[in-house]
Amino acid sequence: MYKAVFFDLVNTLVRYDPPPEEHQGWALRQLGIEVSKENLRRGFWISNDFFTRQSAHRSIEKRSAREKEQIWLEYELAMLRGAGIDATPKLAAEVLGLARQLERRIVLFEDTVAALGALRDQGLTLGLVSNLDMTLDQFCPEVDLAPHLDFVIVSHEVGFEKPHPEIFEVALERAGAEPSEAIMVGDQYHSDIVGAIAAGIKPLWLDRDGVFGDIFENGSEHARIGALTEILEHL
Repeated sequence: MYKAVFFDLVNTLVRYDPPPEEHQGWALRQLGIEVSKENLRRGFWISNDFFTRQSAHRSIEKRSAREKEQIWLEYELAMLRGAGIDATPKLAAEVLGLARQLERRIVLFEDTVAALGALRDQGLTLGLVSNLDMTLDQFCPEVDLAPHLDFVIVSHEVGFEKPHPEIFEVALERAGAEPSEAIMVGDQYHSDIVGAIAAGIKPLWLDRDGVFGDIFENGSEHARIGALTEILEHL
């Protein structure tokens, strides 16, 4: 019987508005390049996985400003190539610079509040486990998410990032649960899914766009959901 459900933050409970693919599409059009939103979205899943692998190798938060900027350049390059563009580092730098000129905000997914409420009605403890280099309030002050959760854990405060087991162990302690009594819900394969498995926690892979099985090797081996409301089916 499960006691707790843990959640990733970005692309799980909240999203960027407008979506990143719209920013990138605009930036590319300024340079005379047309790419579909679907291809850009696919590119972002690949670049997000690249970022997770980098975090697993060495904490991004603990790197120098120069190193962080290089990571973001490589992230952009991975995204463009994942979207089918024969991109160079020079093009990646130009697109990244243009995209950064645009404003965006953080908003809740349409199913977030309803899903969290339904899980709380089941008596479950709900926690956020996120790789943030700042507090939740600093990252998304316009989103009133904390009241819907029992606790919030961010890597900035505990000193560990997903997929390292230590951050999951902190979550288990806060929830008063054993690994077998918890579920981790997230969209990032290596940080959320592989990380949860390493900590002995059941993962639920949130695949809102239905593309992960085609992108990630062995992706079909893990339980996937297309919306947060489907979590109840896996309790």
